[in-house]
Amino acid sequence: MGDRFGHQGEAQLQAVLDGRAEGIELAPVWNKSQREHSLVGTEADTLRTEADAAVAALDYTGPYFVDADHINFETVDAFLKCSDFFTMDVADNLGQPPESSEAAERYKAALLELGTLSLEGLAEPLEYDAATADQLVHRYGGAVEAAKRLYEKISAGCPDGAFAIEVSMDETESPQGPKELLGILAMLAVEEVPAQTIAPKFSGRFNKGVEYVGDLQQFRAEFEADLIVLRYAIEKLGLPESLKLSVHSGSDKFSLYPIIQELVAKHDAGLHLKTAGTTWLEEVIGLAEAGCDALKFVQQLYADALDQIDALTAPYATVLDIDLSALPSVEESDGWGSEDFVKSLAHDQAEPRYNPSLRQLLHVAFKLAAQKGEIYHDLLQQHADIVNRRVYENLYQKHILKVFPVAARVLAGH
Repeated sequence: MGDRFGHQGEAQLQAVLDGRAEGIELAPVWNKSQREHSLVGTEADTLRTEADAAVAALDYTGPYFVDADHINFETVDAFLKCSDFFTMDVADNLGQPPESSEAAERYKAALLELGTLSLEGLAEPLEYDAATADQLVHRYGGAVEAAKRLYEKISAGCPDGAFAIEVSMDETESPQGPKELLGILAMLAVEEVPAQTIAPKFSGRFNKGVEYVGDLQQFRAEFEADLIVLRYAIEKLGLPESLKLSVHSGSDKFSLYPIIQELVAKHDAGLHLKTAGTTWLEEVIGLAEAGCDALKFVQQLYADALDQIDALTAPYATVLDIDLSALPSVEESDGWGSEDFVKSLAHDQAEPRYNPSLRQLLHVAFKLAAQKGEIYHDLLQQHADIVNRRVYENLYQKHILKVFPVAARVLAGH
């Protein structure tokens, strides 16, 4: 759960509490990246302060985590004293062999030891011959080696070992099939990196804040194959029993949720789901709903976003698909009332006015609100009832109840 401006911790936690009351074994993970901290003007420890305050205010006694999101070797230091979940981003090392020839040999030996595997539920055996081992080491060995170095640095900074590790490999062009995923896990096991969640790349497009674009049956096959591979890695490779598949959903992939829910229940598996961007969007929608000065703020925010669209979208080019012709002009949006903005921005595909291009643009426009400083924070506080309700209802009704099976094993038990 992301909360870029630090106001929604209690609303988010209440959604988790209500999910737990329904029998869903949930644990919240508040996350924020170094990039988001720099854009909003916060420090790493502010997220820990917010999470602890929400937990105290609602008397929550279950497990919870504060994630240093998408950290690497250069950025991790600021998070070591305040985080207990580390999403290790090794995307820059994908497609590279390990620097160490000794590491390369260890990886190859581990892959060859897998041999030919026929796993129940997979249509085809997984074969690891010399050519496959060379290919996997050259494609993923550098990323595994980087994960090892980063894990060692985290361990040195958190000597009590009370933290969870995620390995993120989803930000690449090519999806990883079950053979690639098991190969990655085997190399991580060799390096004794105790990954508790891993985020592979799936087929299809996971654009920011909007629906999945792709073949649902293909996703089903990929997701189930990955669950089967993870079970093998837990049982045979010595990886943590709490190892889970992580879906970096770009926030709203509602067509995938019934598939995920069904397969997680079928395989009695855990799940790590990332919904980070929804909170910011619900804040914007809540302010639009509030009307008056809050609506005027949203209208100006959109005008500024349209004016700076190239700069805002460039860092997210691979996860956006904005149709410029579908965006309203500033003159048009200035004439909109609260209902127009709410109907256009809220993710309801049955609503004729829903505008996914507008939603994607505002998804990446949060730094413009940050530039307004206290003006934005004051509006959130003035209209907290509306905004908090939207944040809570979105997380609870559209995500938690839709994706997690009752009694699912999620992050609890770490």
